Amino acid sequence: MSPAEPKTESKTLSFLEAIGDGLAGEMRRDPTVFALGEDIAAGVYGFSAGLVDEFGRDRVRDTPISEPGFVGMAVGAAMAGMRPFVDLNIATFIYVAMDQLVNQAAKNRFLFGGQTKIPMVIHLISFHRSHVAAQHGDRPHPLLMNVPGWKIVAPSTPYDAKGLTISAIRDDDPVILFQDVGSWNQRGPVPVEPYTVPIGRAHVARQGRDVTVVAFFSLGEALAAADDLAISGIDVEVIDPRSLAPLDERTILDSVSRTGRLVAVDTANITCSAASEIAAMAADRVFNSLKAPIRRVCMPNVHIPFSKPLEQHVMVNKDKIVDAIKSVVAA
Repeated sequence: MSPAEPKTESKTLSFLEAIGDGLAGEMRRDPTVFALGEDIAAGVYGFSAGLVDEFGRDRVRDTPISEPGFVGMAVGAAMAGMRPFVDLNIATFIYVAMDQLVNQAAKNRFLFGGQTKIPMVIHLISFHRSHVAAQHGDRPHPLLMNVPGWKIVAPSTPYDAKGLTISAIRDDDPVILFQDVGSWNQRGPVPVEPYTVPIGRAHVARQGRDVTVVAFFSLGEALAAADDLAISGIDVEVIDPRSLAPLDERTILDSVSRTGRLVAVDTANITCSAASEIAAMAADRVFNSLKAPIRRVCMPNVHIPFSKPLEQHVMVNKDKIVDAIKSVVAA
């Protein structure tokens, strides 16, 4: 959890419940906020349960299976003064709406010379680790990192899930809110009152002196690896980026400058991954501080297998992170 958590009344929520709590609070606060997406009114994926009962179907809209249509509609609604929260469910579904995402949502504020705002949120769930095979298992966040205009956030705790949801809804730029399906049922304390977690500010989840691990979508595995290695005297600092666009470069670079070693962890395929960007940034900016080569722990350049044992073989896990940390410490 963030060290800056307010001291206030809390309740224990799952990750999904925390997103729903943040969304519902913003819908109560601001009548321009509305939610739409496939099965959102039915609450199929948990975070939207109860929204229809409180706000009605005018503000909680089930959509046809037509991602280009309802994403494009959300862009227009945002430009007209509304604040749509768009649930696309599985992250791979964005591919059929790339024109609306890239050529409209990401660019219209620039193309209109700042005369319009695009206050919309796209909620995406990465379904790797869940035995759903290639067409549902992609992790497309690196692709979207290469699109100027989008802000990209990925909370790792229920606390951050609510705070970043509220920050995303209130932002005047389009924001993509990623979550890992493995976090769905993760539970933790979440303040009852509304609060924000700043977009673009990383969290040092564990302080250490020997090596910096920046873990995106793999915070739990990285913290477990750090705990295991502490027994053998390796002191690992773990950074949760929380936001990929903008990326909190200063927190990462300050840490690498102190430890002299970097392991970048990302569940995406290794080529052009978020880990690749973090590694390149460190090599460019703090090369003289490095005591060992930078290591990346990512998926190989393959599609997610349908076979559960094969899926587990290619996925990022604690043991792979431990091996990478040991290699940079021994270098």
